[in-house]
Amino acid sequence: MTVSQQRSLLTKIPGPRSVELLARSRQAVARGVGITLPVFIERAGGGILVDADGNHLIDFGSGIAVTNVGNSAERVVAAVQEQVARFTHTCFMVTPYDGYVSVCEALNRLTPGTHEKRSMLVNSGAEAVENAVKIARAHTGRDAVVVFDHGYHGRTNLTMAMTAKNLPYKDGFGPFAPEVYRVPTSYPFREPVPITGAEAAARAVGAIEKYVGASNVACVVLEPIHGEGGFVVPARGFLPAVAAWCRENGVVFVADEIQTGFGRTGDMFACSAEGVVPDLITLAKGIAGGLPLAAVTGRAEIMDAAQVSGLGGTYGGNPVACAAALGAIATLEELDLPARAREIESIMLPFLQDLAERHPVIGDVRGRGAMLAIELVDSAGVPDPVTTAAIAKACHAEGLVVLTAGTYSNVLRFLPPLVIPLDLLHEGLGILAKAFDGR
Repeated sequence: MTVSQQRSLLTKIPGPRSVELLARSRQAVARGVGITLPVFIERAGGGILVDADGNHLIDFGSGIAVTNVGNSAERVVAAVQEQVARFTHTCFMVTPYDGYVSVCEALNRLTPGTHEKRSMLVNSGAEAVENAVKIARAHTGRDAVVVFDHGYHGRTNLTMAMTAKNLPYKDGFGPFAPEVYRVPTSYPFREPVPITGAEAAARAVGAIEKYVGASNVACVVLEPIHGEGGFVVPARGFLPAVAAWCRENGVVFVADEIQTGFGRTGDMFACSAEGVVPDLITLAKGIAGGLPLAAVTGRAEIMDAAQVSGLGGTYGGNPVACAAALGAIATLEELDLPARAREIESIMLPFLQDLAERHPVIGDVRGRGAMLAIELVDSAGVPDPVTTAAIAKACHAEGLVVLTAGTYSNVLRFLPPLVIPLDLLHEGLGILAKAFDGR
């Protein structure tokens, strides 16, 4: 790798150059664009981020589950360089190109199910979700969209309505799109009384039937693991039961795999862990090695319901991003990165469980593959966002990039690149343990 795979701190975090750049950014960038860790990155690769002061930081964030194949993956870089030299844009809707078609073919092949599929490409996860809703409405002739507590689906007007958490995503930005209905999810750690996945699904279905009516629902949109909501893993059986109710009632079941997709959870897609085959699946983040690309893939008869030119966008399926996606997908398959995610889980999960035994502030350890989290609570089980922020800050100071999440802002989430060297993984876990031991 061109980036040395060793943590090295030459200055305090952030260093003087990053502090200078942060001051510049405050004069140029809108205040509403938040920053988790104010270090400005100049190079990255494998499991390391190199900042403007020359510090080498361990990456447990992957740009929020984007760089699954690592930053500057060889196949991605080569494909992008070749495509940039050929052309950067024509707009697929004006004069198409084969890269777009090749990405759609790959997605049709890789996503769950052997049925005939179609795909469309856009720029971001929120765009993918909006288009999935459009397609479902066109197919069913219905309006209502059902989402779940603790779900996150984006920052556009419709996807803000679909997202559960108010601050910082929704506060002051309404009114929001209508015909969006929220029902209870399965959150095992926070159930007042333990219930099965099937029981949690029955609770959700009961709410849909009572407050919305099955005949009015165009689609149910569900993350197989709630991402921004705190890496909440529904009880086993919840996902299949919700999907089965959708089939029985002519409702389009949409799996939002924007954060869970492309090997992150130990399967190529998270819904495969329980054999769930969605009608539509929304994809982004890990799809293109860091370039902006997203997609909706699904059953041909549903995807083809929209009228000609009803779907699209000027930059959707940009040729450079498509080249990057083909390079990223080839890397995922050649290196069997879903298996690598399972290996990461086999190291991280026992470590986090042991950490929880030593530190009662850790109320829950959860996740799958290289998508793991710990939820922090006080002695009464009340969410503890203050300690969560303090632990994250302590990790940052030692050169470990970690992210927070959760409806209550009390979850530390871990998303290392699937290509991270295992010695860096162990070192990062040691830094995390030190942060807890020293608090």
